[in-house]
Amino acid sequence: MDHFAYQNGVLHAENIPVSAIAREVGTPVYIYSAATLSRHARVFKQALSVLPSVHIAFAVKSNPNLAVLKLLASEGYGADVVSAGEMDRALAAGIPAQGVVFSGVGKTADELTRALKAGIGQFNIESEEEGVELAELAAALGLTARAALRVNPDVDAGTHAKISTGMADNKFGVAYDRAAGIYARLSALDGIEMRGLAVHIGSQLSKLEPLEAAFAKMGDLMRAIRADGHSVTHMDLGGGLGVPYKAEDVFPSPDDYAAMVARVTADWGVTLMFEPGRVIAGNSGILVTEVVRVKQGVNAPFVIVDAAMNDLARPALYGSWHDFLAVEPKGEVFTANIVGPICESSDTFAMGRQIDHVEKGDLAVFRTAGAYGATMANTYNSRALVPEVMVSGDQWAIVANRIDPAAILAAEQVPDWLK
Repeated sequence: MDHFAYQNGVLHAENIPVSAIAREVGTPVYIYSAATLSRHARVFKQALSVLPSVHIAFAVKSNPNLAVLKLLASEGYGADVVSAGEMDRALAAGIPAQGVVFSGVGKTADELTRALKAGIGQFNIESEEEGVELAELAAALGLTARAALRVNPDVDAGTHAKISTGMADNKFGVAYDRAAGIYARLSALDGIEMRGLAVHIGSQLSKLEPLEAAFAKMGDLMRAIRADGHSVTHMDLGGGLGVPYKAEDVFPSPDDYAAMVARVTADWGVTLMFEPGRVIAGNSGILVTEVVRVKQGVNAPFVIVDAAMNDLARPALYGSWHDFLAVEPKGEVFTANIVGPICESSDTFAMGRQIDHVEKGDLAVFRTAGAYGATMANTYNSRALVPEVMVSGDQWAIVANRIDPAAILAAEQVPDWLK
């Protein structure tokens, strides 16, 4: 459920007409619904309440907007971060350092040091080499790093290859059959407290079976590590639950997910950690765009909009679907190609799709754009960086300004020898 609906023939974000925001802010623009974010956060948290000990860390990479993080902090969420920049955002939003989990395969020495000094709750280390470096850095500071070892369980998540992270040839984590030995060796080092294991097999998962298979393997590994005399008090099960991008899509509910986790982990005796991202933020956002013109094509007309692949990259990267709806539909539909203005053939949102009939100057939206939308935006073709707005009931505010090409140009310099 989300809070984007038609009222008197006009699409609203909660109680605000989308067209009113577009008039003031311009297009393209992301709009987030605070009510939707809060609802999804609470539903997910309530589902996991059947488990005895839980820590939920929102995957900041999915939507790092400060206002989004502030809202989720108020719902009691921690943060899963993959860079020092994301850590800084989480802390700035009021998420306690102890609630931060630092993941990611390429943490630099500077990032590890900054996170140690910030006192974050857990490092998810992705190699023995990283663990040794972390231990040395922590010991030099007179600190102890709490850490979990990320394991690659070699389980096919059944999702897009570019967002699958748990197969043997993926770059994430350590090989399953080497994990116990690595855990033992790291546990013997000063400066590091090995307290658990971590796993994350991919994003936008549509079935629970791959997750259950991965969790079962992690349970076996946990028991083997304990049998060797080492402590395992925390198990980070990652994220990955998908969301429907089409009306007919069916995905597991948080309740179904929690029931599966409860069954698999019943005898583990650990704190379970989760890193939801898309399932919280995905349906909380839309991208509003204006039709630049409709161009006649050979097989179907091209609807050229002012949003582009630099604003919403998922269709160009993954061939992803986002519903396209007119803000003020006329009751007519036609088959068209939806494209942006970028000088790339990949700047295409849909081909041969039946959509609301739109004309030059009409407003439309791409749905389910609250996750992996603005966070992946860039300024290719010297375009502005897309702004973001949050709505709460009958209030709305800009939560990220549009960064114009002139501001980006002003940050560049010409060397003296070219002047």
